[in-house]
Amino acid sequence: MHAAIVTVSIDPTQADRAEKALREEVIPMVSAAPGFVAGYWLEAAEGQATSLVLFDTEQQARRAAPPVGASPTPGVTVTGVRFQLVTASA
Repeated sequence: MHAAIVTVSIDPTQADRAEKALREEVIPMVSAAPGFVAGYWLEAAEGQATSLVLFDTEQQARRAAPPVGASPTPGVTVTGVRFQLVTASA
Protein backbone atom coordinates (compact mmCIF):
# COMPACT_ATOMS: atom_id res chain seq x y z
CA MET A 1 0.00 0.00 0.00
CA HIS A 2 1.00 3.58 -0.60
CA ALA A 3 -0.18 6.75 1.12
CA ALA A 4 -0.84 10.10 -0.48
CA ILE A 5 -0.38 12.73 2.22
CA VAL A 6 -1.88 16.05 1.18
CA THR A 7 -1.75 19.30 3.11
CA VAL A 8 -4.00 22.24 2.34
CA SER A 9 -4.58 25.77 3.53
CA ILE A 10 -8.18 26.81 4.10
CA ASP A 11 -9.41 30.39 3.90
CA PRO A 12 -11.21 30.90 7.25
CA THR A 13 -13.99 32.83 5.52
CA GLN A 14 -14.65 29.77 3.32
CA ALA A 15 -14.27 27.06 6.00
CA ASP A 16 -17.93 26.01 6.10
CA ARG A 17 -18.15 25.89 2.32
CA ALA A 18 -14.89 23.94 2.13
CA GLU A 19 -16.10 21.34 4.64
CA LYS A 20 -19.34 20.87 2.73
CA ALA A 21 -17.43 20.42 -0.55
CA LEU A 22 -15.11 17.93 1.15
CA ARG A 23 -18.01 15.74 2.25
CA GLU A 24 -20.16 16.10 -0.88
CA GLU A 25 -17.54 16.25 -3.65
CA VAL A 26 -13.97 15.41 -2.67
CA ILE A 27 -14.52 12.29 -0.55
CA PRO A 28 -16.88 10.60 -3.05
CA MET A 29 -14.49 11.40 -5.92
CA VAL A 30 -11.37 10.14 -4.11
CA SER A 31 -13.05 7.01 -2.78
CA ALA A 32 -14.08 6.09 -6.35
CA ALA A 33 -10.48 6.35 -7.63
CA PRO A 34 -8.82 3.13 -8.81
CA GLY A 35 -6.90 1.38 -6.05
CA PHE A 36 -8.51 3.36 -3.21
CA VAL A 37 -8.18 1.53 0.12
CA ALA A 38 -9.08 4.09 2.81
CA GLY A 39 -8.99 7.81 3.44
CA TYR A 40 -8.63 10.01 6.49
CA TRP A 41 -9.20 13.75 6.46
CA LEU A 42 -7.97 15.44 9.63
CA GLU A 43 -9.65 18.40 11.28
CA ALA A 44 -8.27 21.75 10.22
CA ALA A 45 -6.18 23.64 12.76
CA GLU A 46 -5.16 27.25 12.26
CA GLY A 47 -6.23 27.16 8.62
CA GLN A 48 -4.22 24.03 7.77
CA ALA A 49 -5.53 20.51 7.18
CA THR A 50 -4.03 17.17 6.21
CA SER A 51 -5.42 14.09 4.52
CA LEU A 52 -3.96 10.60 4.41
CA VAL A 53 -5.35 8.47 1.60
CA LEU A 54 -4.25 4.89 1.03
CA PHE A 55 -4.03 3.21 -2.37
CA ASP A 56 -2.94 -0.22 -3.55
CA THR A 57 -0.01 1.18 -5.56
CA GLU A 58 2.14 4.30 -5.65
CA GLN A 59 1.08 4.93 -9.24
CA GLN A 60 -2.59 4.97 -8.22
CA ALA A 61 -1.82 7.34 -5.34
CA ARG A 62 0.06 9.70 -7.67
CA ARG A 63 -2.78 9.71 -10.21
CA ALA A 64 -5.40 10.54 -7.59
CA ALA A 65 -3.55 13.25 -5.65
CA PRO A 66 -4.01 16.91 -6.58
CA PRO A 67 -0.95 18.94 -7.57
CA VAL A 68 0.56 21.55 -5.26
CA GLY A 69 -1.11 24.88 -5.94
CA ALA A 70 -4.41 23.34 -7.02
CA SER A 71 -7.65 24.62 -5.55
CA PRO A 72 -9.89 21.55 -5.39
CA THR A 73 -12.72 23.51 -3.78
CA PRO A 74 -13.34 27.22 -3.14
CA GLY A 75 -11.12 28.57 -0.38
CA VAL A 76 -8.82 25.54 -0.34
CA THR A 77 -5.28 25.49 -1.75
CA VAL A 78 -3.03 22.42 -1.86
CA THR A 79 0.25 23.33 -0.14
CA GLY A 80 2.00 19.96 -0.10
CA VAL A 81 1.78 16.45 -1.51
CA ARG A 82 3.98 13.49 -0.69
CA PHE A 83 3.83 9.76 -1.20
CA GLN A 84 5.06 7.08 1.17
CA LEU A 85 5.05 3.32 1.28
CA VAL A 86 2.98 1.95 4.14
CA THR A 87 5.29 -0.40 6.01
CA ALA A 88 2.89 -1.51 8.75
CA SER A 89 -0.69 -1.10 9.91
CA ALA A 90 -2.90 -2.34 12.72
